[in-house]
Amino acid sequence: MWQAFHRLPHRLYASDPNWVAPLFLERRFHFDPAHNPFFEHAKAAFWLAMRDGEPVGRITAQIDALHQARYHDDTGHFGFIEAVDDPAVFAALLSAAEGWMKAQGMRRSVGPVSFSMWDEPGLLVEGFDTPPSVLMGHALPYYQTHITAHHYLKAQDLVAYDYENGLPLPDNMAKIVSRSNKKNDIQYRYIRMDKKHFEDEVALLLDIVNDAWSDNWGFVEMTKAEIDDMAGVFKILLPPNAAVIAEYQGEAVAFELWLPNLNEAIRDLKGHLLPFGFAKLLWRLKVTGVNSVRMPLMGVRKKWQNTQIGATLALSMIQHARVDAMKHGLKRAELSWILESNERLRHMLTLVGGNIYKRYRIYEKQIGLHS
Repeated sequence: MWQAFHRLPHRLYASDPNWVAPLFLERRFHFDPAHNPFFEHAKAAFWLAMRDGEPVGRITAQIDALHQARYHDDTGHFGFIEAVDDPAVFAALLSAAEGWMKAQGMRRSVGPVSFSMWDEPGLLVEGFDTPPSVLMGHALPYYQTHITAHHYLKAQDLVAYDYENGLPLPDNMAKIVSRSNKKNDIQYRYIRMDKKHFEDEVALLLDIVNDAWSDNWGFVEMTKAEIDDMAGVFKILLPPNAAVIAEYQGEAVAFELWLPNLNEAIRDLKGHLLPFGFAKLLWRLKVTGVNSVRMPLMGVRKKWQNTQIGATLALSMIQHARVDAMKHGLKRAELSWILESNERLRHMLTLVGGNIYKRYRIYEKQIGLHS
């Protein structure tokens, strides 16, 4: 079953030049409770739809105990939905996921969230003409039609900004950052990548983002096990000088982190690291490099948000990411994902030259007795 579950997208996207096949090895670990700490606080169910002996659709449903403890809203999530262009298949998949959630006492279904908001949330609804960046999803245009036909409504949009790394900050913003940095004694440093300090540095980054994002829609704090797991991923993917911490009055108050776009390096591997895929991947990441980067995490501690220092910190983080990515020959950047409702950050990204080029939608539906 698992082989069919993970291979189904390869058939569905066979004629889509912008889909990037995830690595089979990474998917196997992601779905394995022994390797994915998400399952320490969540349970999940999985379905594969068959027709005439052939897989035609798949879906997961999950219930996160940490989400329930924070929101008390009896919400379950569905994710990893993929299917042929057939409303009956989508209806069967969504009904199966909803039925399982209701049996667990849930009254609301939200998705797609695969598996959590820290993974790949949302369904691509705009921006099908370019490949997804690293750790971002892709979809076929008809998916949204079939999901909304099953009475799902928009809950929240997540947007991705395209940014040209060679584009400098506007003069007025550059002057504000320069003056404020000198006046307020803001210090910047790269995270320490050595074995002795790296895990503590990643924990510090996630402590800042847990604080900075704590009021965001759908936020659930990362556990220590999830932070440690993410540290392992960053250890492999982070180039030197890819993460910056800002300190103000001796306290770490903001950071930014960017990742080389791994999807460029694996695009032609079709999910396989053997026999030569691993060598190609290392060569492309370490020698020839890639052309683009994604900034998946940036945060300013909550007490400094809505202040001039907070605005300066956010602008400085973008500037550091731009300059450091350019040093590595990375020409373009994706800043994602950003909540559509985060008007302050979206306004700032527009002012510095960012443009929305992809949109991901999270849907919701009441599934109680009277839905």
